[in-house]
Amino acid sequence: MHKRIAAVAVALIMLAAPALAQLPRQLPANGKLGHLAGQLQYPLVEIDRKTLRLAPGGVIVDQNNRFIVHGALPASAEVLYVLDSRGDISRIVLLTGPELARLQAAQKR
Repeated sequence: MHKRIAAVAVALIMLAAPALAQLPRQLPANGKLGHLAGQLQYPLVEIDRKTLRLAPGGVIVDQNNRFIVHGALPASAEVLYVLDSRGDISRIVLLTGPELARLQAAQKR
């Protein structure tokens, strides 16, 4: 009996997993759109022709929602970034094409 319940539970999880994968990821509401123009020496990055500093403990998230290190930043990308109270970057999110289009459409409203 327990094996049957376990088998049903596994089947339900396997059916639900693809549906969860289709959800859009949550982007920071207080983020600013920008163009990453390359990485400078750690902890500096260039966004919209401004040199900004990655805050201690700052997080970089790629298009697949994985955490990456400063050295893995692409040479050029559209990003959403969040500044902390000191003006340092606390979070950089590398955007996918659909995410960028959705954010740009929201800005035009």
